Amino acid sequence: MSLPPHPGLFTSIERRCADLNPTPVLHLPDAMDAASAMDAAGALDAAGAAGAPLSLQHVRPLLYDRDLDPDVRVALWRQIAERGRLDAERSEWPTAVVWLGLPGLRSTAYKITRNFRADRDDVEAELVTCYLEGLAEVAAHRADPGGHVLRTACSRTWALWRAALPETAVDDMNGTDGTGPPADKGLWYADYDPPGLSATLRFTVPAHRVEGVRIGALARAWGLAEEATSTGYSGRGRQVAALSLRRAGRNR
Repeated sequence: MSLPPHPGLFTSIERRCADLNPTPVLHLPDAMDAASAMDAAGALDAAGAAGAPLSLQHVRPLLYDRDLDPDVRVALWRQIAERGRLDAERSEWPTAVVWLGLPGLRSTAYKITRNFRADRDDVEAELVTCYLEGLAEVAAHRADPGGHVLRTACSRTWALWRAALPETAVDDMNGTDGTGPPADKGLWYADYDPPGLSATLRFTVPAHRVEGVRIGALARAWGLAEEATSTGYSGRGRQVAALSLRRAGRNR
């Protein structure tokens, strides 16, 4: 199996479970015949009759095969939920349970990382946590336990990053009066982090505003001239904000 390029949590689990086959093993449900198992998994032999043991590598394709009898997938997910409750110190099943859920989580991890510019490791860790929580809470009688757990994990993780956007884009301060910055002067980005603000404010500042003491110019523009009297921080008094400055189009 080819591994994804990102060397994060998902990749570590893929490597750890590549040849893993923990006990007690999963079994085909009694309602499944050998022919349907062979068609769905493409890897089972004639011994794949009802009640036959399955390796992890055979189970994972079955869980996401929409052509397979839904009752078979439900039965397998219920077994997986039971295995997930085993003691992680005495069994390898808790890790194997995560491995079985990765195909349903990977796309969401990529989308959240791209859309919110989030740290991939944080996103993957949150998805795994929500997945395991959902698996532990799934009811035994639920019609589609696997789909419910995966949808819940992805929805919870999306909601978390929507509620904690890393920054709020703000219009160019110099353009709020309708004049806009001079086109030939270039632009600078400034990130402003005052205490108590949940998200970074980003301003685009024209280059002519950062001549001389750049921080002083920004302090005057934001009404902080009396508090931010120097670019250094001596450790005395109350820190009113943190500010970083960089030229637009560079080091973004």
